Amino acid sequence: MQVICLEEAAFYSLIEQVVARLKETHNETKDKWVSDEQAMHLLNIKSKTTLQKLRDEGKVRFSQPQKKIILYDRDSIDTYLEQNARNTF
Repeated sequence: MQVICLEEAAFYSLIEQVVARLKETHNETKDKWVSDEQAMHLLNIKSKTTLQKLRDEGKVRFSQPQKKIILYDRDSIDTYLEQNARNTF
């Protein structure tokens, strides 16, 4: 077993670099627009009808670049979930 010793400043610098890299990779994987299947997964719903209802009621933003392609705004999905969150006791 090897033991590595670091000064406190070097340790915190290393931690900051790790956090910065994790933020970069996390931001790259988060797309602005998601497919209907991804939206259903994020909302934890199983029916496309429920997703359409949310779309029709204006609760979730969407874009329709082509007739049969509908993309959903991930930020509006996150906002919808936050608006419906309940605080615990």
